[in-house]
Amino acid sequence: MAVPLSLTDLDLILAQTRDLWEEMRGERVFITGGTGFFGCWLMESFCHVNRALGLDARATVLTRDPAKFARKCPHLANDTALTLHAGDVRNFAFPAGEFRFVIHAATEASAKQAAEEPLEMLSTILAGTERTLRFAAQCGARKFLLTSSGAVYGPQPPDLTHVPESFAGAPDPLAAASVYAEGKRASELMCALHQKAAAARGIEFEAKIARCWAFCGPHLPLDAHFAIGNFIGDVLAGRPISIAGDGTPRRSYLYAADLAVWLWKILFRAPSMLAINIGSARDVSILELAECVAATLAPSTVIRVAQQAVPGAMPARYVPSVERAEKLLGLRETVGLEDAIRRTAAWHGYAD
Repeated sequence: MAVPLSLTDLDLILAQTRDLWEEMRGERVFITGGTGFFGCWLMESFCHVNRALGLDARATVLTRDPAKFARKCPHLANDTALTLHAGDVRNFAFPAGEFRFVIHAATEASAKQAAEEPLEMLSTILAGTERTLRFAAQCGARKFLLTSSGAVYGPQPPDLTHVPESFAGAPDPLAAASVYAEGKRASELMCALHQKAAAARGIEFEAKIARCWAFCGPHLPLDAHFAIGNFIGDVLAGRPISIAGDGTPRRSYLYAADLAVWLWKILFRAPSMLAINIGSARDVSILELAECVAATLAPSTVIRVAQQAVPGAMPARYVPSVERAEKLLGLRETVGLEDAIRRTAAWHGYAD
C-alpha cells in the first residue's frame, strides 16, 4: 500500500501553483493514467489544492482496475473529489457530463513492454490518444494536456549537451525499439489535427504538449528500467549498487513535486500546440548518479560497474534544454538531486 505524499511536497506544489487554480473552481477534470507515476502525483496534488483553496472541483480518473487502485492508494480512492472510472484507455466508455479539462497521462514508458509486447504498447499509445481526444471533443473540454516524451527527438547527438524543442532529430521508424517514441510522435500529431478540426468548427480547444524526460520521486518503481530508482532500491535493500553498462551515459532527473508544478502550469498557462520540455538541465553520468545516491543515503555502499569505459568515446546523452519552460512560464527546478534522493528514500521508509 502506497503512503500519502509528504505535506512538504504537497505544500510546495500548492505554493508554486496557487495563482493558477481559479479557472478550476467548480469544474471537472478527466485524467487517464491516473494510477501511474505521473497520475498519482497529479491526483494527490489536485486533492490537496482542492481542499486548501476550497475549489469544489471534481476529478474523474480512468483506471483498468478501480479495486486494485483503491487497495494501493486508499487515501486517494476515498477522497470525495475523485471518481474512479473503470476502463481501458483504448476503448473506455465515456463518462457523462462536461469536463473542461482533460489530461492524457496513460501509457508508462515500460522497457519490458517495449521489448516483449511492442504492438501492445503501440496500440495502447495510439488508440488511447485517439480515444481520449474523441472524449475531449464530446465532453466539451477546452484544455487538453498530453504527456509526451523526450524520446520523440530520437538519439541525442553526443556533441549536443541539451536538447531544445527546436531540435529536428527523430527516432528510426524502422527500428522496433522506436515503438514508444514513434507512438508519442504520432500522439502529438493527433493533438495538432484535433485542434485544427476544432478550430474549423469554431470550437475553443487548446492542446498542450509536455515532453517529459527523467524523474525521481515517490511512486517511481525501484525495480524497473529507471536507473535512479534501481540505485535507490539497491541502497534500501542493503546491496551494492549495480551499473549494467560502463557508467558514462549522461542523464538528468527532475523531482516529482517540480514535475507536478510544471504539468499543472503547462495545462493552465502554456500556449496551445507549443511543445515544452519538462526535466532537469543538471546532467550527471550514470556513475556520478550512483555515487550521489550512495553518498546521500549510505556512503559505505559498494558500486559495481559491469563494463569499462572506452577511452576518448563521447558519452551517450539524454538531457533536455529547459530554457523555453523557464523563459515562457517562469518554471524552475526547486528540489536538487540530493534532496530528491533523500525524499524518495524517506517515502519508502528509509531512515539513514
